[in-house]
Amino acid sequence: MADQSDSERNVINQAGADAYDASKLGKLEGLEAVRKKPGMYIGGTDERALHHCVSEVLDNSVDEHLANFCSKILVNIHVDGSISIRDNGRGIPVDIHPQYGIPGVEMVLTTLHSGGKYGQGGYKFSGGTHGVGAKCVNAVSEWFEVEVSRGGSVHHMKFERGKTVKKLEVIGKASGTGTYISFKPDSEIFKETTVFVAGRIGQRLRELAFLNSGLEIIFTDERPAETKPERYFYKDGVEEFVKQINQGKTPLHPKPIRFLKETKLLLDDKPAEIHCEVVLQYNDTYNDQVMCYTNTIHNPDGGTHLSGFRSALTRAINQFAKGNNLLKEKDPQITGDDVREGLAAVISIKHSDPKFESQTKVKLLSPEVESVVG
Repeated sequence: MADQSDSERNVINQAGADAYDASKLGKLEGLEAVRKKPGMYIGGTDERALHHCVSEVLDNSVDEHLANFCSKILVNIHVDGSISIRDNGRGIPVDIHPQYGIPGVEMVLTTLHSGGKYGQGGYKFSGGTHGVGAKCVNAVSEWFEVEVSRGGSVHHMKFERGKTVKKLEVIGKASGTGTYISFKPDSEIFKETTVFVAGRIGQRLRELAFLNSGLEIIFTDERPAETKPERYFYKDGVEEFVKQINQGKTPLHPKPIRFLKETKLLLDDKPAEIHCEVVLQYNDTYNDQVMCYTNTIHNPDGGTHLSGFRSALTRAINQFAKGNNLLKEKDPQITGDDVREGLAAVISIKHSDPKFESQTKVKLLSPEVESVVG
């Protein structure tokens, strides 16, 4: 190749260009992209990604609670390996979308980047902001069914591997409102395992109940011979969460310390709202455990809320120590590692327009949060 003249190379390139025409270009229709590259949307195809699917559907029900429309969620693992989530929220809209000409429920379950969380007024705070959550679960499921109770009727749709197999139809009468979703993971996608782990799901449900005081969650695993529903309901919310983190340890002060702050601001010339709740309690250990959440979504890699909290805590303790002559001028400052020793804390942010590192929302990137928390 190095010895080719420019004219010879031009001949070869032209021949290649003639063979590489528009017919060689492809486009993935509908949810095919999710099935081809599931890692981009649900973070992989392992056990963690399998359970992330549950969270994606569950978070929509929690968003209804954040909007003050849902008070109860039922989660069931069924004998056939499927899982179902039912809430008593408003129910996904079933009327025909004026622009796209299909039922709202079909649009939000089959069209990427669609939903009620793009500033149209459906939700003030929501965990699902990318518009790909439940529809991705639909794509990686062997089958996926939805029932919507709304307007006195129960509406039903069924999908297989992301494609509609039963159009929206009324199958009965409804006395209330809500959404029921059931799905079975596709073994073609989840080759490692399609078995839900009850302990893992129960832990997430407990977290959600802690973070949303007043929300009742009932969890039933129907696979064992004897099934016993578990109920998660915490009146004092995040305070009870921190107390649970400190179980088996000796708290250094009897009552957790709680901070609340609500802020309204402009982001890109648009009004935004941030609510911050921080609860902390020190114990007699040497390690720290700080749990971070944005709109009830766990952010295991932290983010701007964590960095804001850490700097504020270190600064506040140093100021208190100096102001009360516990720290002399010549003494070195108390470090961040010092103040985090034995710390148990939960940081819960509700943000009307959060920015995350990826669809799996492992890290909060919104820069304005750092100063709000700090």
